[in-house]
Amino acid sequence: MLKSQYSNYDYEAGVDEAGRGSLAGPVTASAVIFPKGYKNKHLIDSKKITPKRREILREVIEKDAIAYSIVNISPEIIDKENILNATFIAMNSAVEKLIVKPEFIIIDGNRFNNFIEIPFKCIVRGDQKYLNIAAASILAKTYRDKIMQKLHLDHPKYKWFKNKGYGTPEHRKSIIKYGRTKFHRKTYKLKEEQLKLNI
Repeated sequence: MLKSQYSNYDYEAGVDEAGRGSLAGPVTASAVIFPKGYKNKHLIDSKKITPKRREILREVIEKDAIAYSIVNISPEIIDKENILNATFIAMNSAVEKLIVKPEFIIIDGNRFNNFIEIPFKCIVRGDQKYLNIAAASILAKTYRDKIMQKLHLDHPKYKWFKNKGYGTPEHRKSIIKYGRTKFHRKTYKLKEEQLKLNI
């Protein structure tokens, strides 16, 4: 089972994002505060469970959390700010949106630009180590997936219901054939190596 939290504070928020490497759609961040000492043996990294299981766990997280939030940053802001800064904006906004102010934050990854002056710790593969980050990863993923499934209805050529905006070969070919929509990130190139960020 993953650890309850990193610090000894009563209100520690786990923060994670989804959609950073996608060619289309928002980057979505979530923050979650569980009661101190919270345990859940079923809660793991969102990438390791099925969509159906993620939905079940989403309901559990929303019921058990002291506070949780979800923030979406649009492709327009991503293009304006760059994806790294847009991700930081999303994460900070998610923390600010919590109805309970955290005393400490843990973030999945190795870089964070803290705008809100709350003590924090970056944890590489934190979504595989701490329950609150794993929960944030599940919320960010499930809410973003719903957005992409809805957008697919108006833009079926890109198969967003399946690829969620990520740069699959099929999606890349569709962009080349049909062009970009307003939901595509205009500053992104189609070569995979240009989409990777060390954060």
